[in-house]
Amino acid sequence: MSLVSRSPLPTRLKTARKAKGISQKNLGILAGIDEFSASARMNHYEKGKHFPDFDTLERIAKILDVPVPYFYCKDDQLAELLVQYGRMPSEKKKKLLTFLAELETL
Repeated sequence: MSLVSRSPLPTRLKTARKAKGISQKNLGILAGIDEFSASARMNHYEKGKHFPDFDTLERIAKILDVPVPYFYCKDDQLAELLVQYGRMPSEKKKKLLTFLAELETL
Protein backbone atom coordinates (compact mmCIF):
# COMPACT_ATOMS: atom_id res chain seq x y z
CA MET A 1 0.00 0.00 0.00
CA SER A 2 1.43 3.37 -0.97
CA LEU A 3 1.81 6.34 1.34
CA VAL A 4 -0.65 8.29 -0.81
CA SER A 5 -3.49 5.84 -0.28
CA ARG A 6 -2.90 5.73 3.47
CA SER A 7 -2.70 9.46 4.10
CA PRO A 8 -5.88 11.49 4.37
CA LEU A 9 -3.90 14.74 3.96
CA PRO A 10 -4.37 15.21 0.19
CA THR A 11 -8.14 14.79 0.37
CA ARG A 12 -8.53 16.86 3.53
CA LEU A 13 -6.43 19.65 2.04
CA LYS A 14 -8.48 19.79 -1.14
CA THR A 15 -11.76 19.66 0.77
CA ALA A 16 -10.77 22.48 3.14
CA ARG A 17 -9.41 24.62 0.31
CA LYS A 18 -12.56 24.25 -1.78
CA ALA A 19 -14.77 24.95 1.26
CA LYS A 20 -12.87 28.21 1.72
CA GLY A 21 -13.27 29.03 -2.00
CA ILE A 22 -9.60 29.67 -2.64
CA SER A 23 -7.49 28.57 -5.59
CA GLN A 24 -4.44 26.36 -5.22
CA LYS A 25 -2.23 29.20 -6.37
CA ASN A 26 -3.68 31.76 -3.94
CA LEU A 27 -3.47 29.32 -1.05
CA GLY A 28 0.15 28.60 -1.86
CA ILE A 29 1.02 32.28 -2.10
CA LEU A 30 -0.75 33.06 1.18
CA ALA A 31 1.17 30.18 2.79
CA GLY A 32 4.47 31.74 1.75
CA ILE A 33 5.24 29.68 -1.34
CA ASP A 34 6.81 31.52 -4.29
CA GLU A 35 4.04 32.68 -6.63
CA PHE A 36 5.60 30.96 -9.65
CA SER A 37 5.54 27.52 -8.01
CA ALA A 38 2.59 27.96 -5.61
CA SER A 39 -0.02 26.33 -7.85
CA ALA A 40 2.17 23.36 -8.76
CA ARG A 41 3.24 22.72 -5.17
CA MET A 42 -0.32 22.86 -3.87
CA ASN A 43 -1.38 20.54 -6.68
CA HIS A 44 1.33 18.07 -5.66
CA TYR A 45 0.15 18.23 -2.05
CA GLU A 46 -3.45 17.59 -3.09
CA LYS A 47 -2.40 14.70 -5.34
CA GLY A 48 -0.24 13.19 -2.60
CA LYS A 49 2.93 13.39 -4.70
CA HIS A 50 4.62 15.51 -2.03
CA PHE A 51 3.70 16.51 1.50
CA PRO A 52 4.19 19.93 3.09
CA ASP A 53 6.58 20.30 5.99
CA PHE A 54 4.94 20.98 9.33
CA ASP A 55 5.55 24.75 9.29
CA THR A 56 3.96 25.05 5.86
CA LEU A 57 1.03 22.91 6.94
CA GLU A 58 0.53 25.13 9.99
CA ARG A 59 0.32 28.18 7.74
CA ILE A 60 -2.09 26.39 5.40
CA ALA A 61 -4.26 25.32 8.34
CA LYS A 62 -4.45 28.87 9.64
CA ILE A 63 -5.47 30.22 6.23
CA LEU A 64 -8.12 27.51 5.82
CA ASP A 65 -9.33 27.90 9.43
CA VAL A 66 -8.83 24.25 10.34
CA PRO A 67 -6.56 22.70 12.98
CA VAL A 68 -3.47 20.83 11.77
CA PRO A 69 -4.72 17.45 13.11
CA TYR A 70 -7.67 17.73 10.72
CA PHE A 71 -5.34 16.92 7.84
CA TYR A 72 -4.27 13.63 9.42
CA CYS A 73 -7.67 12.39 10.55
CA LYS A 74 -9.08 9.44 8.59
CA ASP A 75 -12.48 9.44 10.36
CA ASP A 76 -14.81 12.03 8.79
CA GLN A 77 -16.82 12.63 11.96
CA LEU A 78 -13.70 13.13 14.04
CA ALA A 79 -12.31 15.47 11.39
CA GLU A 80 -15.48 17.57 11.56
CA LEU A 81 -15.31 17.56 15.36
CA LEU A 82 -11.72 18.81 15.18
CA VAL A 83 -12.78 21.66 12.88
CA GLN A 84 -15.68 22.66 15.14
CA TYR A 85 -13.53 22.41 18.27
CA GLY A 86 -10.76 24.45 16.67
CA ARG A 87 -13.18 27.26 15.89
CA MET A 88 -14.63 27.45 19.41
CA PRO A 89 -13.58 30.13 21.86
CA SER A 90 -11.53 28.74 24.75
CA GLU A 91 -14.37 29.07 27.27
CA LYS A 92 -16.63 26.86 25.15
CA LYS A 93 -13.77 24.38 24.71
CA LYS A 94 -13.50 24.11 28.49
CA LYS A 95 -17.25 23.54 28.79
CA LEU A 96 -17.18 20.87 26.09
CA LEU A 97 -14.30 19.04 27.77
CA THR A 98 -16.12 19.16 31.10
CA PHE A 99 -19.26 17.81 29.45
CA LEU A 100 -17.32 14.99 27.79
CA ALA A 101 -15.67 14.06 31.10
CA GLU A 102 -19.11 13.94 32.74
CA LEU A 103 -20.55 11.94 29.86
CA GLU A 104 -17.76 9.40 30.20
CA THR A 105 -18.83 8.65 33.81
CA LEU A 106 -22.44 7.80 32.85
